[in-house]
Amino acid sequence: MNKKQRIAEENEILLNLWHQSQGGDSLAFCQLADKQYRTLFNYACNFTADREFIKDAIQDLMIHIWERRQNIQIQFVTIYFLRALRNQLMQEFRRSNGSHPFLDIDEAHQVSDYQTVETEIERKELLSENQVKVRCAIEELPRRQKEAVFLKYFEGMDNEQIADLMQVNRQSVANLLFKAITALKQHIHPISNLLLLCFALQF
Repeated sequence: MNKKQRIAEENEILLNLWHQSQGGDSLAFCQLADKQYRTLFNYACNFTADREFIKDAIQDLMIHIWERRQNIQIQFVTIYFLRALRNQLMQEFRRSNGSHPFLDIDEAHQVSDYQTVETEIERKELLSENQVKVRCAIEELPRRQKEAVFLKYFEGMDNEQIADLMQVNRQSVANLLFKAITALKQHIHPISNLLLLCFALQF
């Protein structure tokens, strides 16, 4: 099974839980929230280092979605949840008057976007030396490049979906990914083969 097929099957499972949730099944919604939590948390780390703030934001988002579930139409569950969280974070940052500042490029290297994922992989002893190098290199990328890489290689989105989520055009996404891959290839020298790099990004 290739990656696109796996993503499509996962989306079908999530959609089934969502449709049950729309019918009032709170247990199905809890299962859906649990399946989405790690992705949402890791994604939010692109925007702020305040982990408690992220947890509160995700909790508020889940309550909001549950309350509005009958009026929400979803085709791709993860994309919808990520977009909703991104919009909520932007609103929270504006309301907070700077107490939870949006991460800039100079701050981006301080946040581990993939800490939860890395911990799990290391526990299962599946993280190779090349993967470690890639994760470390990702930490040094500017925030928007990290966001694009996260969505492309860790969530399997295509450029059009990423552009929609990040509210930019497809060419901007292509530019962000090109710059990110170029930087990663240079950082983890002597790995110079793009296919090898992309393989190392998969886990």
